[in-house]
Amino acid sequence: MVHTPVKNQFLTLHSNNLQYLPLQKNFMRFAFFILLFIVFGGGCKQKETGKSSPLIYSSDSAQFTNIEWQQQTIDFGKIAEGKKLEVVYHFKNTGTKPLIISKVEPGCGCTVAETPTEPIAPGKEGVIKGFFDSNDRAGTQHKSIYVTANTNGSQRHELIFTVEVNKKS
Repeated sequence: MVHTPVKNQFLTLHSNNLQYLPLQKNFMRFAFFILLFIVFGGGCKQKETGKSSPLIYSSDSAQFTNIEWQQQTIDFGKIAEGKKLEVVYHFKNTGTKPLIISKVEPGCGCTVAETPTEPIAPGKEGVIKGFFDSNDRAGTQHKSIYVTANTNGSQRHELIFTVEVNKKS
């Protein structure tokens, strides 16, 4: 068998290399789809934990109100590793305008939080709920949940909880 080169203006292939061409095409297709997957949503993204509300507040400070937290820091003491802990922060709208909570964002992936979907009327109370997963979290844990709202002073509020997670035996 004689190997005769195939000439082209871009490359020269020998007939014994032609058997690898279909493999190269399949690899290129595979690489292309992997790249699309990474770019459009599958890559190394931390799970979505912060939820935005459909409510958006005006940046007009005349629409701002006041919020009073019953507690901004909670110590839960000790729990067993693997337990799911519910964290609840109570607040009251002490201003004269509706309180709009536009975003509730946990500080890490081990905590998820719920965002209220309705404005809180002046004088009314509401809650921010969070859930902490203590799996693989042995030791002292200091976690934060960030709340964005139409409030006087700062529009971003930090809610903190601590818990001592006892390692499974």
